[in-house]
Amino acid sequence: MIITSPVKMEQLGRQLGAELKGGEVIELVGDIGAGKTTLTRGLAQGLGIKDNITSPSFTINCNYQGRNGLTLHHYDFYRLSDAGIIADELAETIHDHHAITVIEWGDSIKSVLPAEHITIKINHRADQGREVEITKVIDRAEA
Repeated sequence: MIITSPVKMEQLGRQLGAELKGGEVIELVGDIGAGKTTLTRGLAQGLGIKDNITSPSFTINCNYQGRNGLTLHHYDFYRLSDAGIIADELAETIHDHHAITVIEWGDSIKSVLPAEHITIKINHRADQGREVEITKVIDRAEA
């Protein structure tokens, strides 16, 4: 799908967030400035989170309380070539059925991702818009 503005990206996130039930792991793939954090801000709104959502590039992760006891765990591994102990924490988080886990720059933790997760790819377009592709990944070898 084509997204034409940050407002539309946030709206998409809000729609997706409203559908989440808990236990979902979402991998966000895109270059710097693609809209990963903007989409996450919308997801948070869809989960009833009122906090200001910012990129956790320097803190690695941020946690937010949402509706019905759900927690949004937002990870950003941009600065890490080796996730180390954070990968262990992430491994615990992704099995929490009361959590939604959003991961930006997840290349260093691919081995920790569950067999079933959602990948959202965001690509820049020449017209300044974004192309968004949402895929539910099911690795049948691991599932």
